[in-house]
Amino acid sequence: MTQFPATTILNIPVLSITKRQLLDSLHDGILFTPNLDHLVKLQTDKAFFEAYKNADWIVCDSRILLTCSRLLPEALPEAIPGSTFFSDYYLHHADDPDCRIFLLGAREGVAAEAARRINARVGREIVTGTYSPPFGFEKDPAEIDRIARIVNSSGANVCLVGLGAPKQELFITRHRHLMPGIRLWMALGATIDFEAGNIRRAPQWVRKICMEWFFRFLCEPRRMFRRYFIDDTRFFYHFARQLAGKYRSPF
Repeated sequence: MTQFPATTILNIPVLSITKRQLLDSLHDGILFTPNLDHLVKLQTDKAFFEAYKNADWIVCDSRILLTCSRLLPEALPEAIPGSTFFSDYYLHHADDPDCRIFLLGAREGVAAEAARRINARVGREIVTGTYSPPFGFEKDPAEIDRIARIVNSSGANVCLVGLGAPKQELFITRHRHLMPGIRLWMALGATIDFEAGNIRRAPQWVRKICMEWFFRFLCEPRRMFRRYFIDDTRFFYHFARQLAGKYRSPF
């Protein structure tokens, strides 16, 4: 694991770490970034929970989660949203030729556009390969082997997997052994879409007041309504039980 302390929120130990500390320390392992949606799923999905147990770096993705942590004995120092952290990560390694990134996920053509933009911004080919797997790929052993071959032939040693939770976390923990050249895995949801300009980021002031989720809802109301207004609200029930000393992990 890491040398940093952790604050347990429900059944997940979230590292008490700043973005600067993470940038300086993140060289290998598996990075997961829990938000409210993850923590709700982690109460009922045992495979997802087991995947989280394999992560080396678990950092707070949500400002709402950060705010909730202030009600605990040990508050988290800051939120590190995966979508913005990735930009900081590749800029931090802009002049490091030993950092070579593969983008796995998003719709056809989106990852390639993200790679074009990132490489132009960095000034070198830091993204060495991309692939957008077809729907249902996770159930097709031949497609998993194809992904492994593409990643291995890219020369990358860092892989950003943007397939949505829990699919991306399960893919990493189940299949990373097929890609031994990858030293660092990052499960970062819609980050590839953000980098491609396919999804708009919320303005900074919206993020600061913990309303980025509402901005995302306004951008994609049909897709996001159930997640934000039904599923994610369950977090507050479980967290209230933790504050009252009544929460027990289901696994």
